[in-house]
Amino acid sequence: MAKARAIDSVPAIEPATILAVLPDPVLVVDLGNRLHYANAAAEQFFELSAASLRGLPLDDLLPADSPMLTLVDSVRKTGHSVSEYDVQIGTPRMRPHTVTIQATPIADDRPEVVVLLQQRSIADKIDRQLTHRNAARSVTAMAAMLAHEVKNPLSGIRGAAQLLEENASPPDRELTHLICDEADRICALVDRMEIFSDRRPIERGPVNIHEVLDRARLLAQNGFAKHVRFVAEYDPSLPPVHGNRDLLIQTFLNLVKNAAEAVPAQGGEIQMTTAFQHGVRLAVPGSDERVHLPLVVSIVDNGDGVPEDLRAHLFDPFVTTKHNGTGLGLALVAKVVNDHGGVIEFDSQPRRTVFRVCLPMASRNGARS
Repeated sequence: MAKARAIDSVPAIEPATILAVLPDPVLVVDLGNRLHYANAAAEQFFELSAASLRGLPLDDLLPADSPMLTLVDSVRKTGHSVSEYDVQIGTPRMRPHTVTIQATPIADDRPEVVVLLQQRSIADKIDRQLTHRNAARSVTAMAAMLAHEVKNPLSGIRGAAQLLEENASPPDRELTHLICDEADRICALVDRMEIFSDRRPIERGPVNIHEVLDRARLLAQNGFAKHVRFVAEYDPSLPPVHGNRDLLIQTFLNLVKNAAEAVPAQGGEIQMTTAFQHGVRLAVPGSDERVHLPLVVSIVDNGDGVPEDLRAHLFDPFVTTKHNGTGLGLALVAKVVNDHGGVIEFDSQPRRTVFRVCLPMASRNGARS
């Protein structure tokens, strides 16, 4: 009885307080399809204040063919809850988001409908991260195999071609030169892949991510990206990354190079942004540890976007749209981000392709936080 009285003495929590702290957007739509309520997550999702959303007709907020309008009508007609997965929701103010929509009547005797939008971005990050880890592991195994099974026979082939060249006629010498050149080219490719077979833990410490991005930008502007306009939007309060400075420079240089090759020759632009986000954690395989990934670096370009047929395999080795590309750049990016315990994801639309890298921050003693 004493325990029951103690619970009864605790002040009741207002429902509005609970709704305000939920991470998913929650809307209440009245009989006229006007927004009666929007929580804080809905404000961020639609990039409008609660005051602007309240009373706004759904027809003014969403396109006429939006699945949300159909779901709300279905709930009113049937009186039952309705859910739909992997729905694209977008407005003229924001890019499309993939969400799960759950709509339910608020009560039997009331016409309002409650709409919950569950964003898939975090789940997609985890799914993609597992895919990228598998891609990195496949390249690691392939690199070890190539170094042993390919380089040794190539040395023999090259040596045999040089011996043949001593007694060959001038036309045949052109062929032996071709054999040697091609053997050297394949060896150089294998040498590039040997970085993937290095299984040693990387040395890490506190790294200023803005210095890393500035170095990558400077290298790009003095080389392959002279025709590109760069826009930097940094969060000056960002804490250090727990990482390896040289590897991070190479990672973002690869991402900037991809962006520079994707933008148009005239009017090409690359945005480099940093931000701090709360609530993103990733499970570490083989343990109960969960890594916080609060630091987000985005590389945004205004190119044509990633072809649809390449998106599922973009971080796999040898996947490329470039005429002379090897398809190892993004595979290396995936490996380095994975070695840092981070996540890389991308979102590609015409004139706006975003690569986001989420990384752990360094604690005061320099370790991962």
